[in-house]
Amino acid sequence: MATKSKKTKASGRFGAKHGKKARDKLVKVEDKQRIKQTCPFCKRDGVKRTAKGIWECKRCEKKFASNTYYLE
Repeated sequence: MATKSKKTKASGRFGAKHGKKARDKLVKVEDKQRIKQTCPFCKRDGVKRTAKGIWECKRCEKKFASNTYYLE
């Protein structure tokens, strides 16, 4: 199995058949959704995405629904 390179990042799991633009868009979305976001309740960094549209704050232990990929 081929390994991912720094250039392709997480989209290395898809081959060339999906195209560069689509893979670049995917990398941007996935990088943004995996970082810890600011909680709208306690205003601290600590919210992680647990499922599609479900977010959980580790600090205040609140679980809430919001946007699918990242909080705004």
